[in-house]
Amino acid sequence: MSSEGQNKKTTNQFTILKDDSTDGHGGYGAGTVSLENMSPVIIDPNEDRAFVDMGAMHARSEIERRVKFLPSKEEVPNGKLYWIVWVNVEKNENGAYFSGVCGSEVRVDRSIKRAYKSMPQHVTHMEKSLKGKIMLEHMDDHSKKLLKDFLADFEGGSMWGNSTDELKEVLPK
Repeated sequence: MSSEGQNKKTTNQFTILKDDSTDGHGGYGAGTVSLENMSPVIIDPNEDRAFVDMGAMHARSEIERRVKFLPSKEEVPNGKLYWIVWVNVEKNENGAYFSGVCGSEVRVDRSIKRAYKSMPQHVTHMEKSLKGKIMLEHMDDHSKKLLKDFLADFEGGSMWGNSTDELKEVLPK
């Protein structure tokens, strides 16, 4: 991890299992999708770091600020690769675990203040994560290793230990 990454003020906490906002009353908000159990993990393979950045929930993460997003990856040919990994947390009889984990690509070129991300892909990956899907096959091996190390080390590894074999098989040993 770079010293720059260590000095940045970031919150490495997952949003874990808030109460159901509808509390079973069936009134306003019933049937809506809750993002309360989701946390975005930023993978920065350029600096060998991974961290939670809740700003990504509103496209305001550290990597998304102060750039203009363009609709085509070709318009950002020198963009550095980042991933926003949408991580959903659920609870089973053994405790909290990573239930849905889907990675979405972001390319950022700070020198021209331009970036690329596919909003439809990010929305789809958020939705799939909420539904407990694992979608990481399109990520490069180095980024997957950073993600695996981050998840496996989080809170002493208990959530990783409770997670599915599917997640553990997709990420490198």
